Amino acid sequence: MKILHQDSRTNKVKLRPESIDDLWHLYNLLDVDDQVYATAYRRKEEKGDKLRPERTDKVRMHLGIRVGKVEFHESEDRLRILGSIESGPQDIGQHHTLMVGPGDAVAIVKPEWKDVHFERIKRAVEASDRPTVLFVAIEDTEAVIAAARDYGLKEIATITRNPDGKMYDSKPSEDAFVEEVVGKVAPLLETQPLIVLGPGFTKESLARKVRDKHPEIADQVAVLSTGQAGMAGIHEAMKRGLGGKVVEESRIARETKAVERLFTAIGADGLFSYGKQHVVLAAESGAVDLLLVLDTSVRDIEVEKLLKTVERARGEFMIVSSLHEAGRRLESLGGVAALLRYKVG
Repeated sequence: MKILHQDSRTNKVKLRPESIDDLWHLYNLLDVDDQVYATAYRRKEEKGDKLRPERTDKVRMHLGIRVGKVEFHESEDRLRILGSIESGPQDIGQHHTLMVGPGDAVAIVKPEWKDVHFERIKRAVEASDRPTVLFVAIEDTEAVIAAARDYGLKEIATITRNPDGKMYDSKPSEDAFVEEVVGKVAPLLETQPLIVLGPGFTKESLARKVRDKHPEIADQVAVLSTGQAGMAGIHEAMKRGLGGKVVEESRIARETKAVERLFTAIGADGLFSYGKQHVVLAAESGAVDLLLVLDTSVRDIEVEKLLKTVERARGEFMIVSSLHEAGRRLESLGGVAALLRYKVG
């Protein structure tokens, strides 16, 4: 994410998302009734005497809309911002959907910019300097390639191997399978860490092949043993902790680690609280060390007050994405939980 302009007099901040992760941050940044200004395409008005004017081509124009709804989908590379037009050369008051993709600049005007908003922008800007973590979870007959994005784990491809039903001479088939996986991974490799994981020994063969073919990233390849392959194996590895500075600093790794700490505390009857009412009581007592809030809960007015209460008591907070496993586990506790300094009540 790039900050292009900021004006405290008009409450306007202009941003340029540069990745799908940034679109997810923008989705969480926007609230209903915000004003958003961006370049859009709309059919030009044609005035005349015809009762049914001819269909015209869409033209490029700058529009400002009042936000009514924001939609983000993992499978798309566009953010949909729905609302009514308040500024532009035509159609004032009519409905429009702004389609924002990586590279598209948007200006946002809020009635009030809150700390949680600036925290979101700061996080997006910092994340731009961190490489994405790439995973290959592999076993004898299947490999799953996935990437850790700020919004969660995204499955990229699944490659399966058919050992032809033979009980002998299966080595060539395995070599061909590993070569195929390397071919799928190669276009995705840049400077990001690559985690190769799974049960058995195929993962070592794959890691060796990647290092041989791409020596420039050899020191970025790590191998982990897990009890499962596929996405389940990747989630298993995330819960255990992956090691390595860049990997552990990825947003999804930190969120997973924090939620795992919470569930460990719950299992040991330690210092924890969950459920909005209980967490509020803990926060008002100054007992909250780390507040965990699901991103879908941040717009709640009570949660906004809770964040401020925790900050005043010098506690910390973490917004957890609802689009990966750690977020779904937090959601099962009501979307709001905390690790405490001491027991309350």
